Amino acid sequence: MSNIKKFRIKSFKKRNVILKLDKVSFKFGRKIILDNLNLELGAGQILGLLGPNGVGKSTIFNIIIGLLSPNFGSVLIDSQRINKFPIYQRTILFKIGFVPQNGGYFHDLTVSENLRAVAEITIENVSYREEKINSLISKFELDSIRDIKADFLSGGQKKKLVIALALLSDPKILLLDEPFAALDVMTIKILQEIIVDLQSLNNISIILCDHQARDLLACVDTAAIIHNGKVIAEGTPNNLLQNIDAKKAYFGDSFRIS
Repeated sequence: MSNIKKFRIKSFKKRNVILKLDKVSFKFGRKIILDNLNLELGAGQILGLLGPNGVGKSTIFNIIIGLLSPNFGSVLIDSQRINKFPIYQRTILFKIGFVPQNGGYFHDLTVSENLRAVAEITIENVSYREEKINSLISKFELDSIRDIKADFLSGGQKKKLVIALALLSDPKILLLDEPFAALDVMTIKILQEIIVDLQSLNNISIILCDHQARDLLACVDTAAIIHNGKVIAEGTPNNLLQNIDAKKAYFGDSFRIS
């Protein structure tokens, strides 16, 4: 597959950090999931998270959206600590959108009904609400299936729908949990292009995690390797592949982007 990312934003200065996890720790029972983890997302950046199963990538997302509370450390957006804010306020006030790996839609509602159900919560202005729904249906080429129940959509169509649902609240930060899982090659390429367009056209800062390392590295500016509850390596895809710690913990010696 050709490189989706035609350009990479290579530097994000401190003053442009939009999201920061500062010394975040989280335990599940006696098991330490995150251990004094530090992570930053620059404004307008696409950041990928990589690591073995159970390393804490989804836990990071759940802490950012407010589903889990860290045992220690801070979640900051634009330098404001948001640990005490509930999920709905993080969505509305701090403009966080989340696309889960599975689900994220109403199974027995049509595409348009799904969008309308969420829009009624996130968009007060009725005329703008309809405009936004129609705009997203057009953007993600869902018009031909707008009256089809979500349960009957293909995997790629479901993923497009869930991303559209996350965009209803006009997020400035979008989290995508394993967006390429169980999708065919062409659908993955379409989603990669959508992700890059959200950055370049909508100025959305994005974090995504996935086990499909090549697919993830094709559309991010930088990536971070999570191991033993910490970020052990971070950089552009090409630089990361040369990192000794990244090779030892995740890539091995034979991995190549293409």
